[in-house]
Amino acid sequence: REPDPHPRWVVVSAGTGGTAATLGRYMRMRCFAGCPTELCVVDPENSVFHESFRTGRRDLKLALGSRIEGIGRPRVEPSFVPTVIDRMISVPDAASMAAIRFLEGWLGRKCGGSTGTNLIGSVQLLSEMRRRGERGSVVTLLCDGGERYRDSYYNDDWLADQGLDIEPWLAALRAWADTGDWQPPAE
Repeated sequence: REPDPHPRWVVVSAGTGGTAATLGRYMRMRCFAGCPTELCVVDPENSVFHESFRTGRRDLKLALGSRIEGIGRPRVEPSFVPTVIDRMISVPDAASMAAIRFLEGWLGRKCGGSTGTNLIGSVQLLSEMRRRGERGSVVTLLCDGGERYRDSYYNDDWLADQGLDIEPWLAALRAWADTGDWQPPAE
C-alpha cells in the first residue's frame, strides 16, 4: 500500500503552456479532486511565463528567447493558462545546466535542459516540504535525452561562452542529495 497515494506536487516546465494547462485542468476536474496535489510550473531565464503568472499580464514580450530548448517563451502563448497553476518557480539557466550534470551522475544517462529545470523546481519543493515536516511525493518528467546537447549543455567551453557558472549549483545539488536541505547559491 502506497503511504502517499497522491503526489503533493506535480512539476512541469512550460513550452507553450499546453502540458501545464492540460495537467492543471485534469487535476482540478477529475483526478485529484479533494486531494492535496498542486501544480508547479518551472520557467527558465528569458521567458515571460513566470512574470505573466505573477502579474496577470498577457502582453509581455522579450527580445531574446530561452537557452533551454523546448521551454520558456519570449511572449505569452495562448495555451498558457495561469488559473490552473498553483505556483511558478523561476530557474536560472546555470541551475538547469548543473542539474543535468548532477542527473548524469545519479542516473547514468544524459538528460536535456528542461529536465534540469524540472529537477531544480522539484528539489526546491521537496526541501520546503521537509522544512515544514510535510510528507508526500513530488512528481516530474524526464523530458528528453541529452545526447544531442554534447556540444552545448554538456560542453564546458559553451557554458563559459554563455557566462554560465554551474559549479556553485552543482555543489548545492550535491549538498541537497547528502542532507535533504536545499540552499541555492547567491546569484
